Amino acid sequence: MDGELAQLLGQELGDELTIAFERVQHCLGQLSEDQVWWRPTAAMNSVGNLLLHLAGNVRQWIVAGVGGATDNRNRPAEFSERGPIPKANLLRKLEAVIAEAKKAMTGRTPQEWMRVRRIQSHDVTGVAAALHSVAHFRGHTQEIIHMTRAQLGDRYRFAWVPATPEQGA
Repeated sequence: MDGELAQLLGQELGDELTIAFERVQHCLGQLSEDQVWWRPTAAMNSVGNLLLHLAGNVRQWIVAGVGGATDNRNRPAEFSERGPIPKANLLRKLEAVIAEAKKAMTGRTPQEWMRVRRIQSHDVTGVAAALHSVAHFRGHTQEIIHMTRAQLGDRYRFAWVPATPEQGA
């Protein structure tokens, strides 16, 4: 991996986090505070839990794992929280962690991207850690979209709708 590719990798992964965050933000703009903490069943997570979980994951895998910050994650607390934490607070926390992650991925050398580190009992390169976290974020983003649609039904507003044949209309 050369330096230019290392820079592009950090930029593109950061852009993916931003796009996914915008989708999450779009959903939360449609949900009430109570709906953010709704659980389909007692054994399942709420959107609020997923937001706490995403912040914890990105902080552990990218901010700490790639960027070298201290890892102080309390993963069980992400799922045991019952709220209500205001959705604005949840979004601010997640947005701040994404900003930290983007900074952690900026300016990484090829050697830093390829160095193996231990995260959550896994020995992974910086590339693997960042890819894991971004893919994980995208997966839970789709879950949040689905949970929002399930609660809102026909009132759900899509973030994007194809308008031209080229886009799939």
